[in-house]
Amino acid sequence: MSSIQIKFPALTLKAGTRAFAHVHERGLQAADVGVLPGAAGGPKALGIQGIDLALFGQWLPTAPRARSLIGASIGSWRFASACLPDPAQALLRLGHLYTEQDFAKGVTQAQVSQSCRRMLDDLLEGQDARILDNPHYRLNIMLVRSHGLLQHDHRGRLGVGLSSVIADNLVSRSRLARHFERVILHDARCAPPLNPLTDFPSRCLPLAVDNLRHALLASGSIPMVMEGVRDIPGVGAGTYRDGGLLDYHLDLPYSGEDIVLYPHFTHKVVPGWFDKALPWRRSNAQYLQNVLLLAPSPQYLARLPYGKLPDRSDFKRFMGDAGNRQRYWRTAMSESQRLGDEFLELVETGKLHQHLQPLK
Repeated sequence: MSSIQIKFPALTLKAGTRAFAHVHERGLQAADVGVLPGAAGGPKALGIQGIDLALFGQWLPTAPRARSLIGASIGSWRFASACLPDPAQALLRLGHLYTEQDFAKGVTQAQVSQSCRRMLDDLLEGQDARILDNPHYRLNIMLVRSHGLLQHDHRGRLGVGLSSVIADNLVSRSRLARHFERVILHDARCAPPLNPLTDFPSRCLPLAVDNLRHALLASGSIPMVMEGVRDIPGVGAGTYRDGGLLDYHLDLPYSGEDIVLYPHFTHKVVPGWFDKALPWRRSNAQYLQNVLLLAPSPQYLARLPYGKLPDRSDFKRFMGDAGNRQRYWRTAMSESQRLGDEFLELVETGKLHQHLQPLK
């Protein structure tokens, strides 16, 4: 007797109040989407590659228009890839290059930074200008300028600085202004898709060919893992680091009436990197009213190897065994095709609203 195959949902779909009403009343069309956020999260991006391929390789091109892509850390790398002439191939190349990274025990910050610079060279293939003149996408890259001890890469000073950040964040997220300034480098043709930023000192400055790579590298420069990026052209003196330190999941005041389509690693929006272990630190519902979030479902994750998406801890888990880590990550990328296929099926059949949950 053959077993009964029960199809489980691959996606969790959540929406802010306006996006929820929009989808229930009118469904979802590619033309409705004006903004896409991309969170920090390192290798987790590989686990949702199928969503990116479906969106940038198939669905969004059916309704060409100007769209703002705003990313921190790996989110900015994903979206820079999507701005290249062949977005699907560039996203696949990003997944391959990231998977091929391997670090020996005792690797230094300088060595990791150098490896990431080589990866960026191989990803962009000298097409930097094509990202900035893409006819449809406007790239926005989140980073932070570090203050005090966080300006240094010396592990002792940096460790003391990070301890101070953690302590201040426990008291109030607003106290992070003592340690970081938010910087958004954006496509010169369009301001960032945000209402005025009043939570932290913030600057919005134009991207250019001479600072694009600096910005991408800085946006993913995790303290104690990579060196900070210093003195970015057009931005000024200072040490610049991972934008996810302040804006981990991009809990930001999105402007306009367009749908903010958010391909994400998880079903919730955590404000800052230091809030990951603070369950009471929640996103701002007012900011996320137009957000439609797509994330892997618990059932989908449970069936992946190790029951999770790839993450940075895998470099330690598989230390000295790069082959098994790479096979695991390739499996996660291959399986993620189902995430993209399910989204395309839901929008094509008009059944997306049947699976939608409120985003709180």
